[in-house]
Amino acid sequence: MWLDSKKIVVIGGTTGMGLSAALAFVREGAQVVVVGRNPESCTVAEQQLDGNGLAMSGDASDPQTAPKAIALCQQIFGGFDGLYHVAGGSGRRFGDGPLHDLTLEGWNYTVNLNLTSLMLSNQAAVRAFRAQGSGGTILNMGSVLGSRPSPTYFATHAYAAMKSGVIGFTKSVAAYYATDNIRVNVIAPALVETPMAKRATNDETIMAFTRTKQPLDGGRIGHPNDLDGAAVYFMSDYSTFTTGQVMTVDGGWSVSEGQL
Repeated sequence: MWLDSKKIVVIGGTTGMGLSAALAFVREGAQVVVVGRNPESCTVAEQQLDGNGLAMSGDASDPQTAPKAIALCQQIFGGFDGLYHVAGGSGRRFGDGPLHDLTLEGWNYTVNLNLTSLMLSNQAAVRAFRAQGSGGTILNMGSVLGSRPSPTYFATHAYAAMKSGVIGFTKSVAAYYATDNIRVNVIAPALVETPMAKRATNDETIMAFTRTKQPLDGGRIGHPNDLDGAAVYFMSDYSTFTTGQVMTVDGGWSVSEGQL
């Protein structure tokens, strides 16, 4: 049980990669609070957590959401050991895209969704860990697009900037709070089967490209549970001596050209 008695908050934990990780945390002995925007998803997620977790409805970009979730974790489960920030997504429908087409609305929406929300949750976690005097671990969701662009099919320049920003922000925070035994790391996936990926999964040309860009395991799109092992590691005491790192879980994306 890698996470025996750990108390973890997952922001963006009621669907997709966040929920998959939360279920993995519970299997490894943790108790979790998951946060999502959709009340219906919260209800379904809490049922799946089978008594070892609570779901809370909230917007990750609301400054009150993460503090409330952490306080709930402390009150109900008796502590707070780790934060996993998964919440984020595409701003394409608001105008994100190639720079010459990028709208200010698309930019601002993407900043708020992916970087401001993450800053707020990390801030709440750091404040809670310092108040406890306990140290703790934070894991942030990045993307391979933050460092390995793919211009033909995945040209959302605001999103790439935000995910690159997640890396810089994480490393800076990790350096500052290392003496408090607060660890801060990033997990960076490639294309994973989530609601955000529907544009790609419904396009056979993009999927053919993905099969060569992510050649591991026969060449396929990632599944949410492909990230669970890395997430469990970073939430566990096995990562006690690891901070400021980026673990890329991408099926080979970052070392493959991709062909049609």
